[in-house]
Formats: sequence, structure tokens, C-alpha cells
Amino acid sequence: MTLKRTLAALGAVLPLALAGGASAAEGKIKELKEPSWTWEGIFGRYDQQQLQRGYQVYREVCSSCHSMKLVAFRHLAEDGGPFYLEECPVELGLPSTTDCSDPAANPIVKALAADYQIEAGVDDSGDPLIRPGLPADYLPSPYANRQQAMLANGGAYPPDMSLLVKSRVKGRNYIYSLITGYEEPPAILDVPPGQYYNPYYPGDTASMVREEYLDEEGHILHEYELPPGGAFKMAPPLQDGIVTYEDGSPETVDQYARDVVSFLQWSSEPKLEQRKEMGGFVMLYLFAFAGIVYASYRQIWRNVEH
Repeated sequence: MTLKRTLAALGAVLPLALAGGASAAEGKIKELKEPSWTWEGIFGRYDQQQLQRGYQVYREVCSSCHSMKLVAFRHLAEDGGPFYLEECPVELGLPSTTDCSDPAANPIVKALAADYQIEAGVDDSGDPLIRPGLPADYLPSPYANRQQAMLANGGAYPPDMSLLVKSRVKGRNYIYSLITGYEEPPAILDVPPGQYYNPYYPGDTASMVREEYLDEEGHILHEYELPPGGAFKMAPPLQDGIVTYEDGSPETVDQYARDVVSFLQWSSEPKLEQRKEMGGFVMLYLFAFAGIVYASYRQIWRNVEH
């Protein structure tokens, strides 16, 4: 790195470092996109079809790099989950005694799990025992260990996605903005090979400013501005038509992003609907209790002058 580039990087990073905390290594980012989500608000609920599509996007695209170690196949069939069934579909011809509302008996989840090969210990010869997945199994990781994951991704470790939405403020909008926000880098930046510019990624663009945009002291020339965002090693994961939907939904980057973010929101808050229902009952109880208390107060002090 030349002296000019070093000074430019220090000039941008030093004020952040003095501020301290997690923001020390993060630069300015573009204002996040704020799409509407079905689960927002007091009466918001998950769209089950959208959750199913989101799982499909995760399975066909994201799971090649990212794990979801905290999600078991049976979780997908629990009440409020993508593949929850109140009763067994007639076309499956299952015995009338089958309880499809039981996650362990859900035929869809059984089929999804069986598509995976799970390593279940070793045999007497020390060779791994491989069996079809079961509803009780957790979604398998694409890599055997962290070192293997980093080696396959140019030294970067793909984070687990189970609670990814909860990992930062407005996580749903951040993930949506990030995966739909890849852009060609501005002319002022020289993005290193194998990295991709994204204005929503909290990186450091100061260290990538081309020398011709710097003055002799390493500062950006006054007629230019430092672009927001940063560059990182994850290539744009989505493109139009990469996933085929059977329900006729648009096969676009925007739709894929909305669906997979909804699925990740569900994995972070699988009991969101039950929590909102309980909150409604609690509020009704409190209103009723307040009415009873007020009526009792009026009854007890009705003959007392105030």
C-alpha cells in the first residue's frame, strides 16, 4: 500500500476508532431499504407460502455456503412453520390414524429430511455410517468444520443463518438491502480481485480509493465524496430465474430476497404468531381487570363524599 493510500485509510478510520465500540471498523452505508413485511405490526402473521418459497431459496442457493445449525426439520412442521399441516392431505392416501399436525409425522418434512444423507457415527470398521435424514435431525452444514468453510470461501467464514436476522438492528431490512444492493463500484474505487462492492455493507471504502482521486497528503480531492459501503467476498447470490417456483410467483431477485428473508425471520422468531396471540389475550385481560377494579372502587366508595 502506498503512502497516499495509507494516509487516506487512516484519515477515514481514525475518527471511528476514537468513537470506540463495534462501529470502529465500519464505514458509512447507504440508507437501508424498508419493504413491507407480512409479519409486522400487532396483527402481522407469516405467509406460509412465502416461508415455503424462502426455504426453497435457502436450500437451492444459500445452503451451499451457509448453515442453519439451530433449525431441525421437525421445526419446519411446527405450528406457524413453513410446512405445518392441520390435517393430512387427502391426495397422499395416508391412514386415517396419521396425525400430520405432529411434526414427526408430517409427510412433507419426512420427504425433505430423507433427501439428505446424515452421518450417524461409525461402524465397527471405523467407517462413517450414512443414513437418510429424519425429522429430528438438524439441517446439515455444507462444511465439515470452520477451516474447510473458510478455505472454500477465500478465507471468509459464512455465518450461520439460524439467527442472522437478530444479529443486528433492522436485520431483516439489512439482509434484504444487502442481497439486492450489489452495484458496479464507482470509478473512484479500486475493488480488490475476488471482492464485490455493496453500498449496504459496513466496510471501509477509504482504503480502496484510487490514487488519482487523492491529493498529495492522501486526502480525497474536494470535488469527490467517499462512496458508502464496502467490499466483501460474497458474490451476488441471487439472479433472476435461478430458482423455479411452482406457485407462479415472480422469479426475480426482489421476490427471492423477500422470501428468503421471511424464512430467516421465521427461523429467528418461530413463535412470533403465538407470542402475538398471547399478547392479545393479556391486553384483553388487563382491560377487563381494569374495568373490574374501577367498578369495585365505585361500589366501595359510593356512599363516601369526596
